Amino acid sequence: MKRPLIVGNWKMNGTSAEAVKLTRHVRDGVKALRSVEIALAPPFTALNAVASITGGRRIHLVAQNVHWEDKGAFTGEISARMLKEIGCQLVIVGHSERRHLFHETDRWVAWKIRATLNSGLLPILCVGETLAERQRGRARQVITRQLRAALKGIRESAIDKLTVAYEPVWAIGTGQHATPVQVAQAHRWIRDALKELLGRFKTGEIRILYGGSVRPDNSSEIAGVAEVDGLLIGGASLKADDFLRIIGDFEQSKSRQRRRK
Repeated sequence: MKRPLIVGNWKMNGTSAEAVKLTRHVRDGVKALRSVEIALAPPFTALNAVASITGGRRIHLVAQNVHWEDKGAFTGEISARMLKEIGCQLVIVGHSERRHLFHETDRWVAWKIRATLNSGLLPILCVGETLAERQRGRARQVITRQLRAALKGIRESAIDKLTVAYEPVWAIGTGQHATPVQVAQAHRWIRDALKELLGRFKTGEIRILYGGSVRPDNSSEIAGVAEVDGLLIGGASLKADDFLRIIGDFEQSKSRQRRRK
Protein backbone atom coordinates (compact mmCIF):
# COMPACT_ATOMS: atom_id res chain seq x y z
CA MET A 1 0.00 0.00 0.00
CA LYS A 2 1.21 3.51 -0.81
CA ARG A 3 1.82 5.98 1.96
CA PRO A 4 -1.30 7.79 3.20
CA LEU A 5 -2.09 11.03 1.39
CA ILE A 6 -3.49 14.16 3.05
CA VAL A 7 -4.74 16.90 0.72
CA GLY A 8 -5.61 20.46 1.70
CA ASN A 9 -8.24 21.82 -0.68
CA TRP A 10 -8.32 25.60 -0.26
CA LYS A 11 -11.22 26.05 -2.70
CA MET A 12 -11.85 29.73 -3.64
CA ASN A 13 -9.92 31.18 -0.72
CA GLY A 14 -6.74 33.20 -0.45
CA THR A 15 -4.62 35.59 -2.46
CA SER A 16 -1.20 34.56 -3.70
CA ALA A 17 0.42 36.32 -0.75
CA GLU A 18 -1.83 34.50 1.71
CA ALA A 19 -1.14 31.20 -0.07
CA VAL A 20 2.60 31.74 0.21
CA LYS A 21 2.36 32.41 3.94
CA LEU A 22 0.18 29.35 4.55
CA THR A 23 2.37 27.09 2.40
CA ARG A 24 5.53 28.10 4.21
CA HIS A 25 3.91 27.38 7.57
CA VAL A 26 2.77 23.95 6.39
CA ARG A 27 6.12 23.18 4.75
CA ASP A 28 8.01 23.97 7.93
CA GLY A 29 5.56 21.95 10.00
CA VAL A 30 5.86 18.73 7.99
CA LYS A 31 9.64 18.55 7.62
CA ALA A 32 9.91 15.63 10.04
CA LEU A 33 7.16 13.56 8.41
CA ARG A 34 8.19 10.35 6.70
CA SER A 35 5.12 8.13 6.56
CA VAL A 36 2.49 10.55 5.17
CA GLU A 37 2.38 12.41 1.85
CA ILE A 38 1.07 15.99 1.85
CA ALA A 39 -0.55 17.87 -1.02
CA LEU A 40 -2.04 21.35 -1.38
CA ALA A 41 -4.73 22.52 -3.79
CA PRO A 42 -4.66 26.34 -3.87
CA PRO A 43 -6.78 28.48 -6.21
CA PHE A 44 -5.51 28.62 -9.80
CA THR A 45 -4.16 32.15 -9.26
CA ALA A 46 -1.87 30.90 -6.48
CA LEU A 47 -0.56 27.72 -8.12
CA ASN A 48 2.65 29.35 -9.39
CA ALA A 49 3.36 30.96 -6.05
CA VAL A 50 2.85 27.72 -4.13
CA ALA A 51 4.88 25.75 -6.68
CA SER A 52 7.84 28.09 -6.17
CA ILE A 53 7.89 27.15 -2.48
CA THR A 54 7.15 23.43 -2.55
CA GLY A 55 9.13 22.55 -5.65
CA GLY A 56 7.06 19.36 -5.82
CA ARG A 57 9.27 17.68 -3.27
CA ARG A 58 7.93 17.55 0.28
CA ILE A 59 4.51 18.87 -0.74
CA HIS A 60 2.65 17.91 -3.93
CA LEU A 61 0.82 20.55 -5.94
CA VAL A 62 -2.82 19.84 -6.76
CA ALA A 63 -5.27 21.54 -9.14
CA GLN A 64 -8.88 21.83 -8.00
CA ASN A 65 -10.35 21.19 -11.44
CA VAL A 66 -9.47 20.58 -15.10
CA HIS A 67 -11.14 20.66 -18.51
CA TRP A 68 -11.19 17.55 -20.66
CA GLU A 69 -9.93 19.29 -23.82
CA ASP A 70 -6.29 20.15 -24.40
CA LYS A 71 -7.13 23.61 -25.77
CA GLY A 72 -9.99 25.50 -27.40
CA ALA A 73 -12.72 28.10 -26.99
CA PHE A 74 -13.60 27.28 -23.38
CA THR A 75 -13.66 30.61 -21.56
CA GLY A 76 -12.70 30.33 -17.91
CA GLU A 77 -11.40 26.76 -18.17
CA ILE A 78 -7.91 25.29 -17.81
CA SER A 79 -6.35 22.25 -19.46
CA ALA A 80 -4.23 19.45 -18.04
CA ARG A 81 -1.31 20.57 -20.19
CA MET A 82 -1.45 24.05 -18.64
CA LEU A 83 -1.59 22.58 -15.13
CA LYS A 84 1.35 20.31 -15.77
CA GLU A 85 3.38 23.24 -17.08
CA ILE A 86 2.80 25.11 -13.80
CA GLY A 87 4.05 22.11 -11.83
CA CYS A 88 0.86 20.35 -10.75
CA GLN A 89 1.15 16.65 -10.04
CA LEU A 90 -2.44 15.81 -9.10
CA VAL A 91 -5.92 17.02 -10.06
CA ILE A 92 -9.17 16.82 -8.09
CA VAL A 93 -11.86 15.49 -10.42
CA GLY A 94 -15.60 15.30 -9.73
CA HIS A 95 -15.60 17.14 -6.41
CA SER A 96 -19.11 17.25 -4.98
CA GLU A 97 -19.22 21.03 -5.33
CA ARG A 98 -18.44 20.69 -9.03
CA ARG A 99 -21.12 18.03 -9.43
CA HIS A 100 -23.86 19.77 -7.44
CA LEU A 101 -23.16 23.49 -7.79
CA PHE A 102 -21.93 23.43 -11.36
CA HIS A 103 -23.91 20.41 -12.55
CA GLU A 104 -21.00 18.32 -13.75
CA THR A 105 -22.25 15.00 -15.04
CA ASP A 106 -20.75 11.53 -14.70
CA ARG A 107 -19.81 11.79 -18.39
CA TRP A 108 -17.89 15.03 -17.83
CA VAL A 109 -16.09 13.47 -14.88
CA ALA A 110 -15.09 10.49 -17.05
CA TRP A 111 -13.72 12.78 -19.75
CA LYS A 112 -11.72 14.70 -17.15
CA ILE A 113 -10.26 11.49 -15.71
CA ARG A 114 -9.04 10.47 -19.15
CA ALA A 115 -7.60 13.90 -19.91
CA THR A 116 -5.78 13.91 -16.59
CA LEU A 117 -4.29 10.44 -17.08
CA ASN A 118 -3.35 11.13 -20.71
CA SER A 119 -1.42 14.21 -19.62
CA GLY A 120 0.60 12.30 -17.05
CA LEU A 121 -1.12 13.93 -14.08
CA LEU A 122 -2.69 11.89 -11.28
CA PRO A 123 -6.44 12.16 -10.66
CA ILE A 124 -8.14 12.25 -7.29
CA LEU A 125 -11.61 10.99 -8.20
CA CYS A 126 -14.33 12.16 -5.80
CA VAL A 127 -17.49 10.14 -5.23
CA GLY A 128 -20.27 10.35 -2.67
CA GLU A 129 -23.98 10.48 -2.00
CA THR A 130 -26.37 13.23 -0.91
CA LEU A 131 -28.36 13.03 2.31
CA ALA A 132 -31.55 12.18 0.38
CA GLU A 133 -29.78 9.35 -1.44
CA ARG A 134 -28.45 7.93 1.82
CA GLN A 135 -31.84 8.18 3.52
CA ARG A 136 -33.40 6.26 0.62
CA GLY A 137 -30.81 3.51 1.01
CA ARG A 138 -29.14 4.33 -2.31
CA ALA A 139 -25.68 5.36 -1.09
CA ARG A 140 -23.88 2.26 -2.36
CA GLN A 141 -25.73 2.38 -5.66
CA VAL A 142 -24.78 6.03 -6.23
CA ILE A 143 -21.12 5.48 -5.34
CA THR A 144 -20.86 2.42 -7.58
CA ARG A 145 -22.53 4.28 -10.47
CA GLN A 146 -20.10 7.18 -10.16
CA LEU A 147 -17.10 4.85 -10.12
CA ARG A 148 -18.36 2.76 -13.01
CA ALA A 149 -19.01 5.83 -15.18
CA ALA A 150 -15.68 7.50 -14.38
CA LEU A 151 -13.50 4.43 -14.85
CA LYS A 152 -15.14 2.73 -17.80
CA GLY A 153 -12.44 1.62 -20.23
CA ILE A 154 -9.55 2.78 -18.06
CA ARG A 155 -6.25 1.14 -19.01
CA GLU A 156 -4.74 -1.37 -16.59
CA SER A 157 -1.50 0.62 -16.64
CA ALA A 158 -3.38 3.58 -15.15
CA ILE A 159 -4.69 1.77 -12.08
CA ASP A 160 -1.80 2.67 -9.80
CA LYS A 161 -2.11 6.34 -10.79
CA LEU A 162 -5.61 6.68 -9.34
CA THR A 163 -6.70 7.99 -5.94
CA VAL A 164 -10.36 7.94 -4.86
CA ALA A 165 -11.90 10.30 -2.29
CA TYR A 166 -15.16 9.45 -0.57
CA GLU A 167 -17.13 12.62 0.09
CA PRO A 168 -20.54 12.20 1.70
CA VAL A 169 -22.15 15.34 0.26
CA TRP A 170 -24.23 15.82 3.39
CA ALA A 171 -21.06 16.19 5.48
CA ILE A 172 -19.22 18.78 3.39
CA GLY A 173 -19.16 22.22 4.95
CA THR A 174 -22.03 21.29 7.28
CA GLY A 175 -20.06 20.54 10.43
CA GLN A 176 -21.32 16.97 10.28
CA HIS A 177 -19.15 14.01 9.45
CA ALA A 178 -19.85 10.37 8.82
CA THR A 179 -19.41 8.03 11.77
CA PRO A 180 -16.46 5.61 11.74
CA VAL A 181 -18.89 2.79 10.92
CA GLN A 182 -20.35 4.73 7.98
CA VAL A 183 -16.88 5.67 6.71
CA ALA A 184 -15.59 2.09 6.92
CA GLN A 185 -18.67 0.77 5.15
CA ALA A 186 -18.47 3.29 2.32
CA HIS A 187 -14.75 2.68 1.82
CA ARG A 188 -15.39 -1.08 1.63
CA TRP A 189 -18.08 -0.43 -0.99
CA ILE A 190 -15.57 1.58 -3.00
CA ARG A 191 -12.86 -1.08 -2.67
CA ASP A 192 -15.29 -3.80 -3.75
CA ALA A 193 -16.43 -1.74 -6.75
CA LEU A 194 -12.82 -1.08 -7.76
CA LYS A 195 -12.05 -4.79 -7.66
CA GLU A 196 -15.07 -5.49 -9.83
CA LEU A 197 -14.22 -2.76 -12.33
CA LEU A 198 -10.43 -2.95 -12.46
CA GLY A 199 -9.45 -6.37 -11.16
CA ARG A 200 -8.35 -7.66 -7.79
CA PHE A 201 -4.59 -7.74 -8.08
CA LYS A 202 -3.63 -4.07 -8.30
CA THR A 203 -6.60 -2.23 -6.85
CA GLY A 204 -5.27 -2.74 -3.33
CA GLU A 205 -2.72 -0.05 -4.21
CA ILE A 206 -5.41 2.57 -4.82
CA ARG A 207 -5.67 4.98 -1.91
CA ILE A 208 -9.17 5.83 -0.71
CA LEU A 209 -9.33 9.17 1.11
CA TYR A 210 -12.12 10.50 3.30
CA GLY A 211 -13.39 14.05 2.89
CA GLY A 212 -16.27 15.62 4.78
CA SER A 213 -15.89 18.26 7.52
CA VAL A 214 -12.60 16.84 8.81
CA ARG A 215 -11.48 18.94 11.78
CA PRO A 216 -8.90 18.67 14.56
CA ASP A 217 -11.58 17.44 16.97
CA ASN A 218 -12.62 14.47 14.80
CA SER A 219 -9.50 13.66 12.75
CA SER A 220 -8.18 11.03 15.17
CA GLU A 221 -11.50 9.20 15.10
CA ILE A 222 -11.53 9.16 11.29
CA ALA A 223 -7.86 8.19 11.08
CA GLY A 224 -8.65 5.24 13.34
CA VAL A 225 -10.72 3.66 10.57
CA ALA A 226 -8.45 1.07 8.98
CA GLU A 227 -10.03 1.53 5.55
CA VAL A 228 -9.08 5.23 5.39
CA ASP A 229 -5.86 5.80 3.40
CA GLY A 230 -5.80 9.57 3.72
CA LEU A 231 -7.88 12.73 3.95
CA LEU A 232 -9.26 15.44 1.66
CA ILE A 233 -9.58 18.47 3.91
CA GLY A 234 -11.41 21.69 3.10
CA GLY A 235 -11.91 24.51 5.61
CA ALA A 236 -9.53 23.15 8.27
CA SER A 237 -6.64 23.24 5.78
CA LEU A 238 -6.90 27.05 5.61
CA LYS A 239 -5.56 27.30 9.17
CA ALA A 240 -2.01 26.00 9.26
CA ASP A 241 -2.07 24.97 12.92
CA ASP A 242 -5.34 23.04 12.48
CA PHE A 243 -4.06 21.37 9.31
CA LEU A 244 -0.78 20.38 10.93
CA ARG A 245 -2.57 19.00 13.98
CA ILE A 246 -4.78 16.85 11.73
CA ILE A 247 -1.73 15.59 9.87
CA GLY A 248 0.04 14.75 13.11
CA ASP A 249 -2.98 12.96 14.56
CA PHE A 250 -3.40 10.98 11.37
CA GLU A 251 0.23 9.90 11.25
CA GLN A 252 0.18 8.80 14.90
CA SER A 253 -3.04 6.84 14.44
CA LYS A 254 -1.75 5.00 11.37
CA SER A 255 1.55 4.27 13.12
CA ARG A 256 -0.36 2.61 15.97
CA GLN A 257 -2.35 0.55 13.45
CA ARG A 258 0.84 -0.65 11.78
CA ARG A 259 2.37 -1.69 15.12
CA ARG A 260 -0.72 -3.74 15.99
CA LYS A 261 -0.50 -5.78 12.79
